[in-house]
Amino acid sequence: MSAKHKSSRELMGWLWRGYLYKHLPLLGIAMVFMLLEGSMVGVLSYMMQPMFDDVFVKGNTDALKWVSLAFLVIFAIRGIAGVVQKVLLTRISQETAAHLRLDLLNRLIRQDTSFHQTHPPGFLIQRVQMDVSAVNHVWQVIITGAGRDAVSLVVLIGVAINVDWVWTAVMLIGVPVLLLPVAAAQRYVRKKAAQARDLGAELSTRLDEIFHGIVPIKLNNLEKYQVNRFDGHMSGFVRSEVRASFGTASITGLVDIMAGVGFMGVLLYGGSEIISGEKTVGEFMSFFTAIGLAFDPMRRLASVSGTWQVAAAALDRLKDLMDEPIKLLSPDKPVAAPSGRPEIALTDVQLNYGEASVLRGLTLRAEAGKTTALVGASGAGKSTIFNLLTRLVDPQAGSVQVGDVEVRDMSLDKLRDLYSVVTQEGLLFDETLRENILLGRTDVSDAQLQEVLDAAHVSDFLPKLDKGLYTLVGPRGSALSGGQRQRVVIARALLRDTPVLLLDEATSALDAQSEKVVQEALDRLSGGRTTIVIAHRLSTIRNADKIVVMERGEVADEGTHDELLARGGIYADLYRLQFQDGKTVIDPEGMAALTPHAKEIDPPQVGWVRRMFERLMG
Repeated sequence: MSAKHKSSRELMGWLWRGYLYKHLPLLGIAMVFMLLEGSMVGVLSYMMQPMFDDVFVKGNTDALKWVSLAFLVIFAIRGIAGVVQKVLLTRISQETAAHLRLDLLNRLIRQDTSFHQTHPPGFLIQRVQMDVSAVNHVWQVIITGAGRDAVSLVVLIGVAINVDWVWTAVMLIGVPVLLLPVAAAQRYVRKKAAQARDLGAELSTRLDEIFHGIVPIKLNNLEKYQVNRFDGHMSGFVRSEVRASFGTASITGLVDIMAGVGFMGVLLYGGSEIISGEKTVGEFMSFFTAIGLAFDPMRRLASVSGTWQVAAAALDRLKDLMDEPIKLLSPDKPVAAPSGRPEIALTDVQLNYGEASVLRGLTLRAEAGKTTALVGASGAGKSTIFNLLTRLVDPQAGSVQVGDVEVRDMSLDKLRDLYSVVTQEGLLFDETLRENILLGRTDVSDAQLQEVLDAAHVSDFLPKLDKGLYTLVGPRGSALSGGQRQRVVIARALLRDTPVLLLDEATSALDAQSEKVVQEALDRLSGGRTTIVIAHRLSTIRNADKIVVMERGEVADEGTHDELLARGGIYADLYRLQFQDGKTVIDPEGMAALTPHAKEIDPPQVGWVRRMFERLMG
């Protein structure tokens, strides 16, 4: 985010060109009715002179009739114009906010993984929801306030000048004195509003982490700790909001003081002219009404200047996000995606995350239609290979090819259409089970859907759900078990029917019974496809066509399970760590009782974890 604030003109210009200009016809109609509503206040003050001089002082009954009718017309026009312009401006502001949210989401969702690693979900939710809401609210205030009130103020000042320009000058004598204090207050409001927006993003991030981590929070008795941390953030947020409110209120307070000085001057100067007979009571009442009615729009306009600073703080951040460059884009002239079951090849690939070197000249090949397994310690670069293939990241050097086509030369949508990905998380959306499999597709027949349900063993547990396929799976699929979630994800992958399958420890967090069912579904899914498997548990990859052993971003060894065992080396050492005479060194079921992620442990870490568990169990 840029540290330097953008000017109000720049921010308003961006908002106008990008979103408001398309509503120009409706805005024009609203402005006409706004002018009517605002001008009626001036007409009302003007009518005070004939009401007092002709009706009350002279007792003219004919004037009484037309003055009464004039007041009825004034209030009728004001009422109708107010309703019409408010409805039109509400529609414009709501549609503008909707378009801004959609554009912002479209921009953020296309950003690469490094962007989302440095911008937590709570921060982005705050930008899309709260900051846009702040802009929308202020936009309504500014248009209705700055538009209607500005018209009212101009007309009322015109009436006052028509009565006596000297009285008007005396009334407004304090305005120049206010310019510097108001400008200082505006800068203060914008600074505090920006702090409040940042702290609001931190609050959203904290809540996101709390609710997603509710189970470990409960198991570790962290409720009080988390509430106290949230309270600390909330206290800072409240302070910033109060200080911003103080700055906004101080602007209207300064206007009140200026108005008081002006009224005192007019009464002292104008009162003597009325007493001496130079001015009539009707003229004074017309002037006094005009200035009295001008007082409220003047205060509101002063308040708008402070309220705009709140919007400017939000717009600053929104524009920064919209201007954030998208690093991973489709080429201007994309190459056609390969057909059939493609071979995958990485050649001399180098990739750094910041200063950390992840892949160091990596070269590997996954044969078409066969299963290639990747093993190695955490940080060896296994998951990075998946990210390269799907272009979540691009390498600094080297070649990444699918079917003899560089992944950078394909359009992103066609490239990602080549893959089905099944990970250990089994992430589902808070929708029905059916929607989680179809993901918006409308070209799937009931027979096709039933086929993938059977193949993925979803049909096995479907009768146990109250609403079957129309059962809501809950946030992140929390209403289903781990094994059930994995089967739904596999059904989704089967329905995609892509030529390449990427499996990232798809059975690591499952119990033995669920693992067996899910593994059968995975075997059926991988049949005939080019499959790459990331594995920590070596028992799941014995039958792979090729096993690639990775160490520190390079290929340390490769071959079949039997070849690697016979050759000795890293793979054989890893295998011995996990197995002794065909028995698992660490019992997965016993470990799972202590932590649901126990089976995700890397082979090189098994010995260390075993010692920790032995110490823990006494």
